[in-house]
Amino acid sequence: MALEVKTFGDPVLKTRAARVKEFDEALLRLTEEMLVTMREREGVGLAANQVGRLRRVLVAGIEEDEYVLINPVIEARSDETEVLAEGCLSIPGINVDVERPVAVTVSGQDAAGKELRFEAEGLLARVFQHEIDHLDGVLILDRTDRESRKAALREWRERLLAQNA
Repeated sequence: MALEVKTFGDPVLKTRAARVKEFDEALLRLTEEMLVTMREREGVGLAANQVGRLRRVLVAGIEEDEYVLINPVIEARSDETEVLAEGCLSIPGINVDVERPVAVTVSGQDAAGKELRFEAEGLLARVFQHEIDHLDGVLILDRTDRESRKAALREWRERLLAQNA
């Protein structure tokens, strides 16, 4: 079952998620529902606070590969960075340029509590960083320059007004 994705302005998106301590059936169900939601929304990643759950859980899907990471931590970042446009399921229709390292080492656990470690680069590295930002209460608008943020917020307000007209 797909979950409701919280949108910009909901305070849950600016709140740091809590570490997962219990690896149980409810956690497994949450990860499965998050994967369904991500696929249905045609996203490449989703953090638990985007669906209103303040738990350090993320899912990602790049092409045919899907990832579930519980309590993810970025252990290392490449010195090389790249600026690319990013969108977000919680800020639909808005894209802003974000500078991020091109490669990261991420550790965490699977839904059963088994330790995992990924050496990610390219799009997967960007998705992991984006979703971990969500878990820390950080949005792409917090990672872009002031002018881009102002333009994105103006566009967001115009979209909301058009929807409510």
